[in-house]
Amino acid sequence: MLAKLTSKNQLTLPKSITDPLGPVEYFEVQSVEGRNILTPVKIQRADAVRAKLAELNLDEGVIAEAVDWARHQNRDHGGSKRKRR
Repeated sequence: MLAKLTSKNQLTLPKSITDPLGPVEYFEVQSVEGRNILTPVKIQRADAVRAKLAELNLDEGVIAEAVDWARHQNRDHGGSKRKRR
């Protein structure tokens, strides 16, 4: 069975390979002794958010500042105050 690697470095896996896996978006990729191994991974939503934040180089300090800024904007412009939990 062949799979084509595109000029954009994308690989299309045959449907006969992916169907038995069910709904999978991500794969852990390993290269072992000249073989590439794809292992299906179910990513939790929080993991996807953390990955995106890391990709954008946003750390906890920057996020805390942004949340603080948004809270002050809401308060300064007559927004309703929400109870803290």
